Amino acid sequence: LEDPAKLTEYTLPEETVLLDRTGQTELARFGEFKREVVTFEEIPPILLDATTAIEDKTFWENAGFDPLAIIAAGLDSLRGNSRGASTITQQLVRARLLEQDLLQDEDRTYERKLKEIIQSIRVTQQFGGQDDEGKKAIITAYLNQIYYGNQSYGVKAAARSYFGKELAELTPGEAAVLAALPKSPSNFDLVRNAVEQCDVEPAEDATCPADKRHLIVRADTVILERRDQVLELMADDRTPISDGEFTDAEITADIGTDLELAPQAAPRWKAPHFVWAVRDELTLKLCGVDSQTCDLLDNGGLRVTTTVDLDLQTIAERWVKVAALIPHRKDPEAAAKALGFDQYEPWMKNLEDKKGRNGALVAVDYQTGELIAYVGSADYYAGSTRPAFQPQYDVVGQGFRQPGSAFKPFNYAVGIDDGALTAGDMLMDVGTDFGGGFTPNDADNLERGPVRLRQALQFSLNIPAVRAMAVNTPDHVFARAKDFGMTFQRETTDAGLALALGVAETRPIDLVSAYATLANGGRRIPPTTILAVKDRAGKDVADPYMAPEGTQVVSPQAAWIVTDILDENTQRRVNPFWGEFFIEGPEGNRRPATLKTGTNTDAKDLNAYGYIAPPTEVGRQAGSYALAVGAWNGNSDNTPVGEVFSIDISTYVWQGFLQEASAEWEITRFARPDGLTQVAIDPFTGLLPAAGTEGVDEWFIEGTAPEVRLDPSMCGEQVLTVAGHEDKFANWMAADRDWIARAKRGPGTRGGPENTKVAYFYNNSFNPFGRTWGAVVGGDGCGSPGPSPSCFIVPTPDPSGVVPSFEQPSPSGSEVAALPCPTPSPTASPSASASAEPSPTLEITPE
Repeated sequence: LEDPAKLTEYTLPEETVLLDRTGQTELARFGEFKREVVTFEEIPPILLDATTAIEDKTFWENAGFDPLAIIAAGLDSLRGNSRGASTITQQLVRARLLEQDLLQDEDRTYERKLKEIIQSIRVTQQFGGQDDEGKKAIITAYLNQIYYGNQSYGVKAAARSYFGKELAELTPGEAAVLAALPKSPSNFDLVRNAVEQCDVEPAEDATCPADKRHLIVRADTVILERRDQVLELMADDRTPISDGEFTDAEITADIGTDLELAPQAAPRWKAPHFVWAVRDELTLKLCGVDSQTCDLLDNGGLRVTTTVDLDLQTIAERWVKVAALIPHRKDPEAAAKALGFDQYEPWMKNLEDKKGRNGALVAVDYQTGELIAYVGSADYYAGSTRPAFQPQYDVVGQGFRQPGSAFKPFNYAVGIDDGALTAGDMLMDVGTDFGGGFTPNDADNLERGPVRLRQALQFSLNIPAVRAMAVNTPDHVFARAKDFGMTFQRETTDAGLALALGVAETRPIDLVSAYATLANGGRRIPPTTILAVKDRAGKDVADPYMAPEGTQVVSPQAAWIVTDILDENTQRRVNPFWGEFFIEGPEGNRRPATLKTGTNTDAKDLNAYGYIAPPTEVGRQAGSYALAVGAWNGNSDNTPVGEVFSIDISTYVWQGFLQEASAEWEITRFARPDGLTQVAIDPFTGLLPAAGTEGVDEWFIEGTAPEVRLDPSMCGEQVLTVAGHEDKFANWMAADRDWIARAKRGPGTRGGPENTKVAYFYNNSFNPFGRTWGAVVGGDGCGSPGPSPSCFIVPTPDPSGVVPSFEQPSPSGSEVAALPCPTPSPTASPSASASAEPSPTLEITPE
C-alpha cells in the first residue's frame, strides 16, 4: 500500500493528447487545466458544510470510513437501488493512493473496497486521527485534489472557472453547486449542461454580441437538482462549521432557480462531441466505475489513439449542418456552396420554412464496435444559438429521443427469433380498438387489410406493428431491446402496445448500436471510442483494443431475415418510395443497404437508421468499414419541427453521408446464414398458395414455414381462422369483419374507430400484387370480382424538370405486373356507397 503521506504531494502534471485513428492528427488535449492549492483557512465554512452534507455527513467524527453507510448501501443494492457509500477520505484514497490496475479491474471490486477502507484508516491516523487538525488536513487535501469538471482541479480553480469568484465570495447556492459536482464531474460539468441565452434576437447568420450573451444552467438539470438536495440537507442542521453564518432562508434561496455562469473561453477541438465521449470512456477505463475524478487522464501525459476517421467525420459534419442550419441562413444557396455542396437541392429548399434547427449523426463499424463518425449537434462552435439549437449538447450520447418507427425492426426481430412470427405472417392492417381507447392509424389514414410482415415493416405500417407487439408482449420486447443495446430512462415500460410505435426514448448511440447488432448477425459488440492508451514512455496503460467476440442476442437467421426485409427498402423495384434513397457504389451499381425511418407523433424527433453490407478483408485494408449509421433531426428544446417528416430531411442526411463516405468502396452482399429455407407463399395470407397457383418467395427459419395450403373456396373470416394471428384476439376479429364489409363496397370506403379509408396495398396506385385483397375479400365464397391489373401513377417532374424514375415491379407468380395508370377521366366513377370516396393518388406514408 502507498504511503499516506503522499496525499499532500502535488506532482507536475503533463497533458494528455487525443489522436485520430491514424495516430497522426491531434483532436484535443486534456490537462490544459486550472489548479490552485489553498490552505484550510482559505476555505469558507459554508463550502466545508456543503461538501460534508452531501458527500460524508459523519466526516468530522468517522475513522475514515462509515460502517453504517456501507451497510445501508449494501441493503439498498440488494433492493436494486445502488448508491455510493464512500467517505471523503475514501474518495481521496481512491484518487491518490490505489494502484491503477486495481481501479481498472471490475473483477477486483471487493479487493479495491477493502484496500480503500484500510488506506482510509491509515490516512486518518497519519494526519492525527479524528481530531480537528487531522480532519482539516484531509478535507483540505480533498478540496485541492478533486476534479470539478471544465478542466478545473481543486475548489479554488472551480470557483474561478464557473463563477469568476474567489472562494470567500461564494454564496450558499454556489457552494452547494461545487459540492454537488464531484459525484460525476464530466456529466455534471456546468458548461456542458449550460445553454446560451442572448438578450437580443440575433439574425440567423449573426453571433450574439458578447455583452448580451449569457451561459445559463436550467433549474431542471440533474446537476442543479443535486444542488437543491445539498441546500435542503444544509438547512436540515448539517452546517456544523458555518452554523449561524447564514439563515435557513438564505441557505435555501437558490432552490429551484437557474444558474448563470461566468463567460468561458475554450480551445477548439476537432470532433468536439466525440472528444467528450472519449473522455467519459477513458475515465471509466482508467479509473473505474466509482471514480469521481481521474488524475491520470489529465496529468499522466497519455497519448490516446481514438477510433474516429477524420475524413468521414468531416463528411458527417457537413451533411448534418446542411440539413439543420443552412436552410435558415439569409442566403442558403450561397451558404450551401460555401460548405462544399455544388447544388442547393429541392429538399434543402423545402426546409426553409420549417422549424427544425438541430441534427446529429453517428456511424459505427458494426464488426468492431469502433465509432467512426460522431456529430452530437449541428455545429459545436456555432456563434448563434437559441433554445431550439444548443450546439454543445451531445444528442448522440446524452439525448433520450423517441425512435418512432425506427424501433419497429426490433419488435419484428424478437417475434421471428422467438418463433412467434415469421416474415410471411399475415397481419391485418385494419383500424382496431386495442383497448383503453388506443386506436392507432397508419400515417396516411388508409386501411390495407391483409399484409404480410415483410410489407408491414418495409412500408412502416403502424397497425400491423401493434398487432405484432400484442403477439410478442410489450414487457418481453422492452427487455429484448435492452439486449440489443438500447438504454432507457426507466427500468420497465408502461407504454403498453404503443411501444410498437417507438415511444420509449433511447439515445441515438444506443439505437445505432442496436442496428449494428442486426447487421452483425445478431451479435452485439458495444461501441468504443478508444484504440490505444500509452504513457509518456510509450508503454500501454490499458490493453490495446481488439474487437470482442460480442454477445449473441438474436439468432443469425432472425437478424438476416430482418436485414433482407430492410435491404429491399433501398431497392426501387420493391419500394419506389424509400427506394429513392439507395446508395450508389462504383460504376453506378446499387450498394446493398438497409434503411428504416421514424418520426414520432408530434414530429419532435426525425430519424433515419440503417447499414451497408460489410467489406471483405481486402476492402477493409483499403479503408472500408462495416458501417451502421443513424441520423437524427429535431430541436434541442424538444419542440416540434412542423410539417416535416424524416423522409424529408434525416433520410437525405443518412443517404448523403453514406453515399459520399462509401463512393469508392467495393460492393459486397449481406451473407445469408445456414438454417434458412425459402418457400413460395400466397402474397396476402402467407399460407401455401392455392393448388394451381404460384406464390411469392419468402425466407423462413427452418421449421417455421407454413404447412397449411390456401383453400380458394374460403373467404373472409374463414381465412382469418387459418392465416395469421387474428382469431386469437376477439377485438381484432370484430374489426376485421367490419373492414371486410366495407372492402366489399370498394376502396375509399370509410369506417372503423377513426373513420379511416379502405385501400389496396400499398395504396390504390402502387399495387405489386394487384388491385385485390386476395382470398380475404376475393375468395370464391365472397362474390367479389377478380383482381384488376396493378398500376402506378407516373411521377410528376420535380422543380428542375427531371422526372424521377423507378423500375416497374416485375410479375412473379401470383404478382400482377405493375403498369402505368391511365389518366383519370374528368368524371369520377360512382362510389360504392355514400361513405365511399375516390381512390387516393400515389403518396408516401409520412415517417
